[in-house]
Amino acid sequence: MLIYVHGFLSSPKSVKARQTAEYMAQNFPDFPVLTPQLPANPIKAMALLEDLIIKNQKLIKGLLGSSLGGFYATYLADKYSVKSVLINPAVRPYKLFSDYLGLQTNPYTNEQFVVDDAYLQALEAFDVPSVSQQSLYWLLQQQGDEVLDYRDAVSHYQGCKQTVEAQGSHGFDGFERFLPSIAEFFDLT
Repeated sequence: MLIYVHGFLSSPKSVKARQTAEYMAQNFPDFPVLTPQLPANPIKAMALLEDLIIKNQKLIKGLLGSSLGGFYATYLADKYSVKSVLINPAVRPYKLFSDYLGLQTNPYTNEQFVVDDAYLQALEAFDVPSVSQQSLYWLLQQQGDEVLDYRDAVSHYQGCKQTVEAQGSHGFDGFERFLPSIAEFFDLT
């Protein structure tokens, strides 16, 4: 089993989530992909993810986290020793969300929520200042990410497996071409 952790203002309907689920269903039908719709509230989102991991601890092969989902996956990988592929991850989102203060609406779910100091403090509680088990992580990063500075992730995950591409975007252009290698990283092959 894999858990795909979507990003901020995203959902299980995102392109990468669907590509992952389709690839796994076709090539590894014994390894389902769970892509929960995360609540906007960081504490509730993490509670849902931790509950999934605890209930399925013996079945989980890995986590894939995109953007804010990469931040969550880092915390979970560190806490539960689960391999994680991080796709253009947010490193310290509680410092980056100044542009998002105020009322937000998830375009996939229409859930409305407020990004305020309490929201940022909740995110900060899940920060992993430095990863301790570097072999658990694989950073997939594109330098053309228009939302996050790619150098933050390259520095934060120093010593971990990294694939850093020139150009690209925050959505990680051509993500699907990495799915066979991701399956290998999770020891599915």
